Amino acid sequence: MDYQQLKQEIIEYSRIIGIDKIGFTSASPFTELKSRLLRQQELGYASGFEEKDIDKRVDPSLLLEEPRSIIAIALAYPSKMKESVKGKRGERRGIFCRASWGEDYHTILRGRLKKLEAFISSKVPDARFRSMVDTGELADRAVAERAGIGWSGKNCSIITPEFGSYVYLGEMVTNLPLEPDAPIENQCGTCTKCLDACPTGALVQGGQLNAQRCIAFLTQTKGFMPEEFREKLGNRIYGCDTCQTVCPKNKGIDFHLHEEMEPDAEAVRPLLEPLLHLSNKEFKQTFGYMSGSWRGKKPIQRNAIIALAHFKEEESVPALVDVLLNDVRPVIRGTSAWALAKIGGGQALEALLAAKEKETDEEVQQEIEQAISSVKNHEKQ
Repeated sequence: MDYQQLKQEIIEYSRIIGIDKIGFTSASPFTELKSRLLRQQELGYASGFEEKDIDKRVDPSLLLEEPRSIIAIALAYPSKMKESVKGKRGERRGIFCRASWGEDYHTILRGRLKKLEAFISSKVPDARFRSMVDTGELADRAVAERAGIGWSGKNCSIITPEFGSYVYLGEMVTNLPLEPDAPIENQCGTCTKCLDACPTGALVQGGQLNAQRCIAFLTQTKGFMPEEFREKLGNRIYGCDTCQTVCPKNKGIDFHLHEEMEPDAEAVRPLLEPLLHLSNKEFKQTFGYMSGSWRGKKPIQRNAIIALAHFKEEESVPALVDVLLNDVRPVIRGTSAWALAKIGGGQALEALLAAKEKETDEEVQQEIEQAISSVKNHEKQ
């Protein structure tokens, strides 16, 4: 088997099936990464969404018997909407991050990897694979970096020379001995724009993220959002793009190469108030195809409440009062109490006092009492 020729054929086929960038690396363990991951764990910086077994995250031989290579792929996604919708007073909108525009990228990349597997199998029938996207054991960024897809930026994203950091990543561990590509030199230089712009200081230093403080992570949690982060959320209801949008390497970058990645403006910038009353069925019908729906409707609804507080409009009070008094979920009721306090006014205070009389959940009671105190103090000033 001429593996050099096979590699070239894989590269050519990858372009035909809509893979924007492909790289190759050895399947040797990611030894440096292991110490970094252990340190992240010690510091309490991990998100908890990662594979729990660190050895599996750094050693491909635990995922596939006798692996020889890893093929890394990247697909570029849009950074701008062709047609947008704007919110206005009384009709405010939230925003999903760019990585949740269009069809769920897990589905898109898995489809490309399956086609790549089939192609390689047609050339080498005894080839073996283990493909993964995002939720697999291996660290996508470490693989992509070593395979020459891009460098690992200070914002903890892979930055490609062609597409900036607006790329989805996937990889395939295989038993085929394919020649590795050289990594790309880090081009961040002395720039610290992403570190300076991070709303919550989640970027501890270049290349180190405290996921527990990252808005992208916080928007995916299901419990009460810690109060220190609520006002930092703005109108984000899923994810955060700040460290990408400020990156000079992303300036002017906007690729529309894949129809299935094109955003539906109404879905990715939805009206906030209607979100509060969606049934599970309605949520799945409207947002189920997007990656941002994976945690269900509750985090999105909680974030929509926080976003309404961000706009501080009295028009939002009736919807928030309805949720405060009638929703069965403590996190939603408690967050509504906080939001009403941020907007303030007589109607908000009246609803909070009524809610205090009937509320039985301890955490929600605490939120309501703090909210009442906040509104009363604001009235005195």
